[in-house]
Amino acid sequence: MTADDSYGRLEDDDYPAYTMGRAAEMLGTTQGFLRAIGEARLITPLRSAGGHRRYSRYQLRIAARARELVDQGTPIEAACRIVILEDQLEEAQRINAEHRRAAESANPTAAP
Repeated sequence: MTADDSYGRLEDDDYPAYTMGRAAEMLGTTQGFLRAIGEARLITPLRSAGGHRRYSRYQLRIAARARELVDQGTPIEAACRIVILEDQLEEAQRINAEHRRAAESANPTAAP
């Protein structure tokens, strides 16, 4: 792998670039919080060859949303469920929009 390959991967939202310590620092939380949302199956960090947890930017965004809810008084299990449902809703809306665009392209004269 060249240096250019490494830099390109850092732009990938799914690339597990952050250690647990760095992730906790970036989120302003504890490593225990990251473990807890992992146990609640909100995020599943990848493991390095040495067994250390590694997090992607996407996972950090999800964790940040959970932290927001917990900071507002939501129990961690409920916060994780809310975030999962929000993520599923966003994905469903994206898919629906794609289907709508495809249908409109296939039949451009149809009235909305």
